[in-house]
Amino acid sequence: MAWIAIDAGTTVIKAVAFSHTGKELALSRANTEVLRPQNEYSEQSQESMWQAVASTVRQTAQQCGEPIEGIVSTAQGDGCWLVDASGIPVRNAILWNDGRSYEIVERWHEEGIIDRAFHISGSASYPGLPNAILRWLSLHEPQTLTRARWALTCNGWLFSCMTGRYAADLSDASNPFCDIKHRQYSPDLLELFQLEEHLEKLPPIAQGNDLSAPLTSTAAQQMGLPAGIPVLMAPYDIVTTAFGCGVNTPERACVILGTTICTETILPDMDLAQAASGTTIAFEDGQFLRAMPTLTGCEALRWGSTLFAGGDQQRLEQLAQAECVSRDGAFFLPYLSAAGERAPFLEPKARGSFHGLSFNTSPSQIAHALYEGLAFVIRECLERTAHPALQSVSVAGGGARSDFWCQMIADVTGRNVVRPAGNELGALGAFLWALKTAGNIDHAQKVSLSIETETTTFVARTAEYDLFSRRYKTWLALRDSSSSQWQMLRGER
Repeated sequence: MAWIAIDAGTTVIKAVAFSHTGKELALSRANTEVLRPQNEYSEQSQESMWQAVASTVRQTAQQCGEPIEGIVSTAQGDGCWLVDASGIPVRNAILWNDGRSYEIVERWHEEGIIDRAFHISGSASYPGLPNAILRWLSLHEPQTLTRARWALTCNGWLFSCMTGRYAADLSDASNPFCDIKHRQYSPDLLELFQLEEHLEKLPPIAQGNDLSAPLTSTAAQQMGLPAGIPVLMAPYDIVTTAFGCGVNTPERACVILGTTICTETILPDMDLAQAASGTTIAFEDGQFLRAMPTLTGCEALRWGSTLFAGGDQQRLEQLAQAECVSRDGAFFLPYLSAAGERAPFLEPKARGSFHGLSFNTSPSQIAHALYEGLAFVIRECLERTAHPALQSVSVAGGGARSDFWCQMIADVTGRNVVRPAGNELGALGAFLWALKTAGNIDHAQKVSLSIETETTTFVARTAEYDLFSRRYKTWLALRDSSSSQWQMLRGER
């Protein structure tokens, strides 16, 4: 018997079949299209997303060669996936990296609403969150909200397609409407965001066995599986990736090197008096996941390869490797998203830039600065969130395949970087979560231990850390001086 774990990312859908020992038996992928109907917009067709998921699951089940015991899903977080009372989408989903509500978030920022909300939710609002999107829709597409019955996340949408049920797990519910200490929706937050009338559109928060339901006959036919097998909704993808990396104590952190660079640490408690930044996710056991998901991740490397390496990202890395770390190299501020930045600081106006260029600047220095700038973001995120007991950092996502970058991250942060052997760590984490939810806690721990033995470690080097630390201080100073120009760059006074 096998489990199929769905990992529905922003650009790629994956369905992985796992044996009870955690071995990957089959894998299918499908690319998804991000629609950009206007500048700063980022959307997806909900129906296309479901069809891609059904297709990859069907292919994986055919390749697996074993009966399927159950399905568990994880997916991209945030955004807003609206459906009517019949479960039919009322418009395209608005994604986590959408920037149309920039002015709303900027006003909340100036009026202190984001800071006040952080003291309840532990998360800083940004344009791609449901609160900002719903507020924008209420002002610009009120007819859409009139038609909508449920405001779901991607994972909630897929769960409804498979089971006919509407629910949110605690991870998706934590941000932006949840009282993080009491683990329930907060009327005070809805009032702050002027969304009180839409409370009934938020799906009920489900935990434990309430996150499981049988596969409907309609979905079973589309997926090529028996009707009635259990479907479990796991936490969203950044959480399951941490699980898949074995991050379950404050001694270990995780960095997802993907569309977003997301630094994650486990905390036994949450200080709500600190400055608003990042995302806090509550766990049922009382602990918290403190996440710093940036709005610019590996897409910056794809952008850089287009400009400086003929579109060949491998060539960009080769150029970067050819450059040694030096005091007078170029610097890069990697704030390329149209929505600005959300972690480790919140600034919708943030913009990227190069510094220290001259006629002597080489393509290798530019390439090196791209990787280094993103590594500096990781260091800053860890400094903002990590527990003093932190010992090592696990890496996941497409960027983790680069030995060069993994070693740079170790040298920049001064922490050993651990790369697990598996490629589909988000799907693996969802599978482990399914085992625990089904009551197989001992078995899940055995699978986790067996996976942790298959790792590659990149040891932080003292001399390189010292040199990077000097450059990091300069990088921070350049960022501080550039921030005064961001408003002007947006055409504002």
